[in-house]
Amino acid sequence: MNTEMHLLWSELLEDLPKAVMLWQFAVIAASLATAWILTGLSRSYVKLHAPESWKIGIGGFNRVMFPLFSLVLVYIGSYVLSQLQHVSLLVLTVNVLWAMVAIRLSVYGLRYIFTEGGWIHTMESFISRLIWVVLALYLSGFWIQILNFLEDITFKVGKSHLNALLVLQGILTILFTLFVSLSLSRLIENKMMRAERIDVNVRVVLSKLIRIALSIMAILIAMSAVGIDITLLSVFGGALGVGLGFGLQKVASNYVSGFAILLDDSVHIGDVITVDGHYGVVSELRFRYMILRKLDGTEVVIPHEILMATAVINHSYTDRKGRITMPIQVSYESDLDVAMTIVKGAANAHGRVLEKPVAEVQVKGFGESGIDLNLAFWIADPEEGYATLQSDLYLDIWRQFKKHGIVVPYPQREVRMFSTPAVETIATFEPAIEEAKPSVRNWDDVI
Repeated sequence: MNTEMHLLWSELLEDLPKAVMLWQFAVIAASLATAWILTGLSRSYVKLHAPESWKIGIGGFNRVMFPLFSLVLVYIGSYVLSQLQHVSLLVLTVNVLWAMVAIRLSVYGLRYIFTEGGWIHTMESFISRLIWVVLALYLSGFWIQILNFLEDITFKVGKSHLNALLVLQGILTILFTLFVSLSLSRLIENKMMRAERIDVNVRVVLSKLIRIALSIMAILIAMSAVGIDITLLSVFGGALGVGLGFGLQKVASNYVSGFAILLDDSVHIGDVITVDGHYGVVSELRFRYMILRKLDGTEVVIPHEILMATAVINHSYTDRKGRITMPIQVSYESDLDVAMTIVKGAANAHGRVLEKPVAEVQVKGFGESGIDLNLAFWIADPEEGYATLQSDLYLDIWRQFKKHGIVVPYPQREVRMFSTPAVETIATFEPAIEEAKPSVRNWDDVI
C-alpha cells in the first residue's frame, strides 16, 4: 500500500470513534439531499423550458446530474472541514462519486453512439465492473504496484522498445478518442438528418463520411499521443489495399455500391421497393447493406451489391401513391350497372382509398362463367400493405351483392350423352352371330 492511501486509511480508523466522523457523515447526508433536490428542480426546468435542439445534450447531463451535484457539494464541505479536522471519509466519498459519474457517462455514451442491442448491455456491465475494480485497487493502495508491474513487462517491436503499461495506455487512449469522436459524429449526424433542405441520401452520405473521418483522426491523434510513429501506417495501408483487392472483394464491392446507390438518388429511406423477391419499406441504409422492413414486421438485410446487380422495383420513385387492382366477376343474369356502382361505392367508402385519382371499375371481358370486372384505386400508404384492405373491400362488396341480388358465379359444366337404342344394336350384330354358330362345336362354352 502506498503512503498516501496508508495515511488516508489510518486517519479514517483513528477518527472512526470521534465526533469528527459525525461531521463528515452530516456533510455527506446534506450534500446528497441537496443534490437530489437540485436534480429534481433542474430536470423540471429543463423539461419545461429547454429548446428541442438541446434535448440530446441535456439527456446525457441528466444522467450525471445527481452524482455531479453531490460531488461539488462534497468538495465544498471537504474544503471547509479540512481547515478544522481530518476529512478522510469525504475523500473516499469523492472517489466513489467520480466513479459513478464515469459509469453513467460511459453508459449514456454507448447508448447514444450505437443502436440498442444485447452486446450494449454486456459492455455496460463490463465497463461498470472495470471502473469499480480500478477504484477498489486505487483505494486499497495496490494500484501503484500494478502499474509498476506492467511497466516492468518489456518487449521489442522492430526498433521500438515497448512495455505492457505503454500498450495499455495506447489502447485506452484510442478507445477514449474514438468515444469522443463517435459521440461528436453522432451529434453532427442527428443535426444533419434534421436538415430537411438537404436530400436524405446526401445527408446519409455526409454523416457516414464525417464518422469515418473523425474516427481516423481520433486513431491518429491517439497513436501520436502515446508516441507511436504514424508513418508506419503507410505499410499497413499498402497491406490493407492488397487485402481489399484480393481477399475482401465482396466487402469492398458492397461499400462502394452503397455510396453509389446513395449518390445516384435511386433509393431513399422510406421508399417502398421490391428487390430479390422481397417487398417492403427501406428503413435503414448502412455502410454495407440495406435493411428492408417487410409488411409482416420482419426485416431483411440486403447487401448493396445485390441492389447493383439485380432489378429493383421502386414503387415510390416518382410518386409515393400506390395503385391496387382487384378482379371481380358477376353472373350474366345480374344487373351489370348496379354491380359496377356497388363495387365503386365500396372502394370510395374506405378510408385508405384516395378520392383523387378516382376509383375506376372497368369491364375486363366475358368469361366462361360470368362477366369479368376490374376495380382500380389508389392509396397513399402502400408501405402499410394492402391484404387487409382488399379483404375489407371484398367483404363489403359481398354483403352489398347479396343485398341487391347480384350473383357471383362459379364454374359449371353441362354434360350431354348421345346413345343408340339397345334393340337397334342387337339387330346390327345378329347376322354375325348366326354366321359364327356352325363353326362352334360347343356354343355353351363360348357363352
